[in-house]
Amino acid sequence: MEQNKNAAIVAYLTIIGALIAIFMNSESKSTFASFHIRQALGIFLTFFALGYVIGYFDDWMVSSAFYLFFFILWIYGFMGALNGQQKSIPLLGEFYQKLFKNL
Repeated sequence: MEQNKNAAIVAYLTIIGALIAIFMNSESKSTFASFHIRQALGIFLTFFALGYVIGYFDDWMVSSAFYLFFFILWIYGFMGALNGQQKSIPLLGEFYQKLFKNL
């Protein structure tokens, strides 16, 4: 369980961490680690995709709300991985589980 928890935690560190966690989980295929890898990868990819569009807004309130929203999602997922829980992140968690079901 400890290796699975480590892979889940590493997945939330950066987008590179998510890729490293995929390789860490490739041998054992833990459902716990796979769950958190899908969540973290979804958060990072959505952040980058929407961040490109949000960057064109010239308003600090829009940018601040965007960063705060994704920071809260990241904290929620990261704390779930630290506590050994498999709780989907609000709004997008189930979508990420279906989208990345092969990981």
